[in-house]
Amino acid sequence: MNTVEMKNGQLAELRNAEEYDAKNIIDFYNIVGGETTFLSFCEGEYRVSVEQQASIIKSCNESNNNTMIIALVDDKIIGIGTISSNQKKKGKHVGILGIVIKKEYCNIGLGRIIMDYLIDWCKSNKITKKISLVSSQNNPNAIELYKKCGFEVEGILKNEVCIDGEFSDLVSMGLMI
Repeated sequence: MNTVEMKNGQLAELRNAEEYDAKNIIDFYNIVGGETTFLSFCEGEYRVSVEQQASIIKSCNESNNNTMIIALVDDKIIGIGTISSNQKKKGKHVGILGIVIKKEYCNIGLGRIIMDYLIDWCKSNKITKKISLVSSQNNPNAIELYKKCGFEVEGILKNEVCIDGEFSDLVSMGLMI
């Protein structure tokens, strides 16, 4: 477990997710899905059972190229970072990065802390050679953070998202490590 300090001076604990975190992770995702339009799911749409989530966590913890970390304040999840990698030979060198942060903890450095942790983790696992992600074109703060971390725009996924009848693009980004 790592203690990290955010820009507001508040401390957070950063650690690997454990199977007993499954229900809290599901609850977290279902809440933050309603706080932003930048995620791939909306409020209440993360429909995974506690058993399924526990299995996902167990698989991550047993894998050399997958990880799930959680950031906590007062034992409550405020952020989750993941690297999800294919286990097939041709693609296991690519990790798909995902970060979800509770709205009240955005813009105080937690995203950068989680990004740096995940990038370092990928460098140390001796398998991951590339990190990929997609971000909403309407989320310039995230895109700027990814660029500061060394990610480059690799392409645009046209009309990939539809919110209330309005289409928008996703930006595909990658980092070679």
